[in-house]
Amino acid sequence: MANPTTRQPATRRPHLWRNALLLTSLTAVPVAAMAMAQVDAEAVPEMQRFMEVLEAVQDNYVEPVSRDKLIEGAIKGMLESLDPHSAYMNKRDFNSLRTQIDGEYGGLGLSVTMEDGVVKVIAPQADTPADRAGLKSGDYITHIDGALLYGMALDEAVEKLRGKPGSTVKLTVVRPGRDKPIDATIVREVIDLKPVKWEMKGNIAVIRLSTFSGDAFVDMRSAIVSAERALGRKPAGYILDLRSNPGGRLDQAVGISDIFMTGGEIVSERGRRPADVRRFSAETMQGGDMTNGAPIIVLIDAGSASASEIVAGALQDSHRAVVMGERSFGKGSVQSVVEFDDGAALRLTVARYYTPSGHSVQEGGIEPDIRVPQLSDPDYKTRPQIRESALRRHLANEAGVEDNKLEDDGMPDPRFTQTADQLKKQGIEDFQMHYALQTMQRIMQGQPVQVPVAATPKPKG
Repeated sequence: MANPTTRQPATRRPHLWRNALLLTSLTAVPVAAMAMAQVDAEAVPEMQRFMEVLEAVQDNYVEPVSRDKLIEGAIKGMLESLDPHSAYMNKRDFNSLRTQIDGEYGGLGLSVTMEDGVVKVIAPQADTPADRAGLKSGDYITHIDGALLYGMALDEAVEKLRGKPGSTVKLTVVRPGRDKPIDATIVREVIDLKPVKWEMKGNIAVIRLSTFSGDAFVDMRSAIVSAERALGRKPAGYILDLRSNPGGRLDQAVGISDIFMTGGEIVSERGRRPADVRRFSAETMQGGDMTNGAPIIVLIDAGSASASEIVAGALQDSHRAVVMGERSFGKGSVQSVVEFDDGAALRLTVARYYTPSGHSVQEGGIEPDIRVPQLSDPDYKTRPQIRESALRRHLANEAGVEDNKLEDDGMPDPRFTQTADQLKKQGIEDFQMHYALQTMQRIMQGQPVQVPVAATPKPKG
């Protein structure tokens, strides 16, 4: 961060760089700093079996195969037996990850996962080619330029979706609830994610945060200052839009939470041992809340993950903001990245993170104070929402999560009965934002806003 007059979370809290696209929290750890564990004597027979299998494949497979390829495959298989965020990355894969973290690459702007050999969309990032083409959470990408996209590793599929900026790609998409596949022709762009955008809606500042990249903290401060200058005074209220924000760097999440808080804990990380606990708190000596206590509404949805959930959880637990929208993704684990001398890397889940109340968002996510469906999306009832709990081998929440308590009870809410067509005729293209603005107006007028207080279970142990 270039501005020496502002607090620099990345400098204050080193080694906390975070991957936005893959919804992981990453801590860079040089491999030379790791203690080399001795092979347990009981593991010798298993290691011997591994070598026997390796030699048998090399000697007898129908075609010659290199030892390096077999060992890399074995390492990847070992990591794939763990949770979906632990993985081995060869040099090419790790360079690709770095490119995503830097926030600039040629592609479509999609967060994706793999389900039964098919690429499944978690969420398109705002104002990217995929977003403008209308791709939605829960879509299955079955073909790319007419070729079947099936049975490959996730990294291979992502490589195919990327390409030279300006090049055109045709996707075939299957959307649950639609009778026929959807064809979408999209022009790839340089995905240079500008983390913060803002606009004034009367005397309300609406700030859209699309990713927690390295500039997010500085850009958020600048947006707040710019909104004040545009209005000639401090806005009467703020709407922080974290929808479809897949996360990013932890230091940016801590710093942005701090912007709106006067003190208290923001988030904690807890590993497998009782001593493996790190706590991050608001630093009141940095000037405190930049908004001077103005009311805040935080918008989240199923695509709000990781760092987004840290910010939403911190502001919710400290009673600093009303959280509105839909239950978030539920990605509450921390990954450490071990870099090897040859350019490869290991991404390993090492901890869970917790909101100030002691609530783990892993699997269950952040439950909004006011649940508001996106009625302006004509597919919102039939389109499945992809969350951490749907990923295979996902890490369980230590306190346990009851699935029946996470889903809508199916009873219609009398406030939310309009159809997408009816809203379109009224000029409402984003119902959640429309409802948030209406609610903020009521708050500023001193009208009561009913916010149910949900109990958040403490983790076991």
